Amino acid sequence: MTTTRDATAARTMREAFASTATELLVDDPRVAIVLAEISTQLFGAGRRHDPLRVVNVGIAEQTMVGVAAGFAMEGFHPIAHSLAPFMAERPFEQLKLDFGYQGLGGTFVGAGGSYDYASEGATHHAAGDVAAMLAIPRMQVLVPGHGAEVASLMRATYANGAPTYIRTSLATNDERHVVSPGRLEVVRRGRGATVLAFGPMLTRTLRATEGLDVTVAYATSVEPFDGDGLAAIVGDRPHVIAVEPWYEGTVASALTRAIGHLPATYEFIGVPRRFVHDYGTWQQIDADLGLDAAGIRARLELIA
Repeated sequence: MTTTRDATAARTMREAFASTATELLVDDPRVAIVLAEISTQLFGAGRRHDPLRVVNVGIAEQTMVGVAAGFAMEGFHPIAHSLAPFMAERPFEQLKLDFGYQGLGGTFVGAGGSYDYASEGATHHAAGDVAAMLAIPRMQVLVPGHGAEVASLMRATYANGAPTYIRTSLATNDERHVVSPGRLEVVRRGRGATVLAFGPMLTRTLRATEGLDVTVAYATSVEPFDGDGLAAIVGDRPHVIAVEPWYEGTVASALTRAIGHLPATYEFIGVPRRFVHDYGTWQQIDADLGLDAAGIRARLELIA
């Protein structure tokens, strides 16, 4: 288990993203940042460094993706950013055609998933963003669980030629882990089921599994997914329980590709597939949906 406590814990994932993107802009003349009015205050240093490579198109996310594609066609590494529903869902057709179909590479960073903006209603909720991104061939999907993990995942992928969606949230784990795309980490070993926590679900999953004889593994990469790693973890006990911060069952295809050749059983603990009409903070919505530590524990006691 590799974890670290440091000052970056005080930074939100969005702040960590903006800082990393600005560093990449300064260090790599091929990086361009395209915004749609969201988080523009975090990119002042980038605009001062090179205003031609930090573009704010206004509230026009489809245009943002199109401009990013133009940068990519000219040999740049574009980084586009907005709130998760406006990054993954509103410009879905442009992502599919401009980047997926044309084989371009770019980084797309969504903030606020699944319901950081809980009181804003369905326009600002994005429990389906990862499922949408997985529908685009070649799209990589990464989900850091800590602000300090954002930089590692961005730096590993921003110039790899693939379209990559990075999902950030206010929810965060207590500690950072050493992460890389396509890698699982075993955090706790047990003799029973394997509980696979994605992104910011790890800390609450560890609390929920205290005293249970289960293995807990941590994933920040949905695509590519560490299928070989999961197969090695489950061994001859292929009972997997995925704890995911988006619609439950979203990672089902990744799990079945990994261990579908085994007599495996699967359970999914995630956002119920219904609209959220309640108001409150994201923590209150988590509790209402059974996605806090107590709610996850109650589910595990029934199925683990």
